[in-house]
Amino acid sequence: MATDTSEAHPGGGFNPPEPTTRGGPDYGRFVEAVRTLQDHTRAVDAPDDVITRAADMVEAVCALLAPFEADEWTSPSGRRMDLPSRGNILQVPAELSVTPDNTIDGTVRFRRYHLGRNGAVHGGAVAQMWDSVLGFAAFRLTRSVGQRTAYLHVNYRNIAPIQKDLRVEAEVERTEGRKIFVAGRLLDGDAVLSDAAALFVKLKPGQP
Repeated sequence: MATDTSEAHPGGGFNPPEPTTRGGPDYGRFVEAVRTLQDHTRAVDAPDDVITRAADMVEAVCALLAPFEADEWTSPSGRRMDLPSRGNILQVPAELSVTPDNTIDGTVRFRRYHLGRNGAVHGGAVAQMWDSVLGFAAFRLTRSVGQRTAYLHVNYRNIAPIQKDLRVEAEVERTEGRKIFVAGRLLDGDAVLSDAAALFVKLKPGQP
């Protein structure tokens, strides 16, 4: 049955995700399968009857899952700390870590789903990646529990290819009171594909 926690959860403020193991050992496999389905949806040119069968199967899966829809506080999505991107299918897949120099270093991999045109990642997907990566940097490098994006500026230097591991790095440039200024670069080898700068503002108690 669907889970209703509207009364159980206090709401209000900026509530960080509470870690969970709900979804079990196959939740990561489930998320990866959905990502692959998104890739196939962008990529396939299948016969009509195959698309019909696929649509029937996807609709059947949706019907299987519908009775268990939960609110954001109880869904495992975004709360599976053991999985890449916390099991959040919205985010571009990334593996990030804090370096000894207190910066962020890692890899991102844009999938076929993120294709814009001519083998290049859609610019909106690059910006989405930066919002996640720089937000992660602001959180991990300043230990700020809650902050929101105030602005995000992205410079597109070179075409970012899909289906290739790319290096991403980020750092906190400075803090001013509640303001956290963060910057980063996306690289393919030595080539800078894009760089970005963002301002995150720490929330006051009770701010959503």
